[in-house]
Order: sequence, then structure tokens, then C-alpha cells
Amino acid sequence: MEKCVLAYSGGLDTSIMIKWIKDMYNCEIIAMCADLGQGEELDGLKEKALSTGASKIYIEDLREEFITDYIYPTMKAGAIYEKKYLLGTSFGRPLIAKRQVEIALKEGATMVAHGGTGKGNDQIRFELTYMALAPYLKIVAPWKDERWNLKSREDCIAYAEKHNIPITQSKKRIYSEDRNIWHISHEGDDLENPGNIPKKELFTISRFIENTPDEPEFVEIEFVKGTPVSVNGKKVPPIELLTELNRIGGKHAIGQVDMVENRMFGIKSRGVYETPGGTILYNAHRELEYLVLDRDTFHYKEILALKYAEFVYDGKWFTPLRKAMDAFVSATQENVTGRIRLKLYKGNVIPAGSWADRSLYFEDLASFKVTDLFDQKDAAGFIRVFGLPLRVQGMVDKKNGK
Repeated sequence: MEKCVLAYSGGLDTSIMIKWIKDMYNCEIIAMCADLGQGEELDGLKEKALSTGASKIYIEDLREEFITDYIYPTMKAGAIYEKKYLLGTSFGRPLIAKRQVEIALKEGATMVAHGGTGKGNDQIRFELTYMALAPYLKIVAPWKDERWNLKSREDCIAYAEKHNIPITQSKKRIYSEDRNIWHISHEGDDLENPGNIPKKELFTISRFIENTPDEPEFVEIEFVKGTPVSVNGKKVPPIELLTELNRIGGKHAIGQVDMVENRMFGIKSRGVYETPGGTILYNAHRELEYLVLDRDTFHYKEILALKYAEFVYDGKWFTPLRKAMDAFVSATQENVTGRIRLKLYKGNVIPAGSWADRSLYFEDLASFKVTDLFDQKDAAGFIRVFGLPLRVQGMVDKKNGK
């Protein structure tokens, strides 16, 4: 009997897929769940997978690898998709698929499966990783299989009830959600109408903004070569650092994003994201780069950040160009060492102090004071030369009556 390794979350889709794939492909199902920091969602997962037909389940703690090898490189690049989305689901999928492939090779499996839909982005992120790392494995994607006759989440719930498959979703809360240590996303149900404001009870890892403290809170983060190493003067490892920032940021409704984004297929999709700790890190990292990066590098890095975000969003993690972009970003981070203080208040992240040994900010140079580093008379000749093309254009226009 052939073996299939299923990327298993215990959510609605993958819960019913164990039985469906097993029946349709007459194969043994090995479930693989990646612990990326989804917390209590992992409770009872082993028993659930085995009781619904899996022969074995791997629950892999990938939190630290997720932070150091996927989150931090993306943050250092400054990558934000369409100016809002901090890519919390996007860079989780390649890591899950990578570990899935490793388990498939270990178990002698011939197939890998995922629960991504034919409309969504996750199918691309999973399948591009499979293709890059194990191109000979057969890809099983039930939502795109012509035999899959479930057309909605309501149909999936009915299938689960018919076959006594335990699920956490109900017809009262039918959101499609993805949670990890970086964020949680919410899609579907009433959010499908962009005219609906998110309900108060939607928010899971951060407070509703009306319930946040009436006093601001300050947080200080230290970076070494672009990597965060301490919070409020306490050096902590990556998991503890991000957990603490999530706690602090969540209390002040930091990182709540409501957006209509462009999926890779061009479909408009509305999602609500909570990324409290991640939003704090992005803001702090950017403030430090303001101090230490020269103008040309900073501006070119902004251009690269757009392409980097597209690559991550589109599932192109294991590609030569993304690796090459990482090399550029790593070079820009050599001097990104210092401390940033931020004020958090009612969903806002406000700069409140920055320090760096390699800061390019010279107070005398930035002020109106006369300094040996800058003779203001030199600016006159510079501007005459810099503006020469405009002067010539103006002369031509005047000569021709414009």
C-alpha cells in the first residue's frame, strides 16, 4: 500500500481529508502537524488524527526554526505585502512543506497532500516547495480533485458530522483561521462582505481596541546585526522574545489589520490579521535602519522589499532569487545594531528613542549650526550643476513660447 503524508492541522479541511484521501487513493495516511506556535490548537491532535484514520502522526516543534530562518529574514528585508500584510501564513507554509517532504522521504511515502483550495494561495506555497525539494513525489490536493464534491465549509461540516469526525468549527463560527507564533488570520463568513466591520469577538490574540489601557506603555528592543536579542533590557531566546512582544502588543491592540488583498490569481480577498509582536518588531527594526543605513542603501532596500514580499506571498521561498536577495539583505544588516524604544497606545506604535553605535546621524550636521563637515557655500555650486538640465529645459521652453 502506498503512503501519503498529509499536512495536518486538525482544522476542518484536513480533519475530513484523512478519511477522504484514504478512501479515494486506497493508501496509508501519515499525518504531519507543524507546531509553529498555535498553542492550545494542538491539544488532543494526536488522538484525533489516529482515531479518524491516520496510521501515524508527527507533531514537529518548528517554532524556533520558523522564527530564525523564516520570520527574521523577511523582517530584515522589510517585506510587507501590499503595504499591510506581514506575511504570517505565507512564510509558514514553505517550512511546513519542507518538513513534510523530509518525513515523506523517511517513511518511504510516494505522495504528499495539503488542504489548500483551488482559489487560494496556500496551494501554491505548498506545491512549489514540493516541486523544489522532491519533484518526484505525487501531489494530492483534494479541493482540486474532480471527485471532491464538497463545495463549501458548510458541506465540509456536514461530511464530518456524517462520518463522526470531530471538528472545532461550528455553523456559528465558521471563519477560516490560521494561527502561529507570529499572527492569526481570519477569513470567511461575515468578513466576505467588505462592508461589515469585524466583530468584537473575532479578535483572538489581541484586545478589541476599545478595551485597551488608557495609559501608554513603553517597550525597548535591542538588535544585533538586525536580529532582535532583548526586550526591555532582558536578553531572551527567540520564542520567549516573540511571546513577550505578543503579550505586550496584544494588550494595546497593536498590529490589527483589515485589508482586501490581491491573491496571486487576481482574486480580491478580505482578511483580518492580528500580528501584535511582529508589528512591534517591524517598527523597531525600521527605526534602527533610519539611523544606520546610508540613503542609497535604504532606498534600494525599499525597492527590494516589495519584490521580497511578492516572492514570499507567492510561495517562491526555495528559489535562487530569494536566496540572492537574502545575501543582499544580510550585507545591509552589518551595522543594524542598537536599541529602539517605542510607545504603544490604542493600536499605535510611536517612536520614543533610538540609539546605535554606528549611527550616521550627527547632531551638529543635522542642525542649523555652522560645522567643519559642511560649508553652506558649497551648496550653491552643487545646486547650479544639479539643476542645469532644468535650466536648459526652461530656456528652450521660453524660446519656443511655452
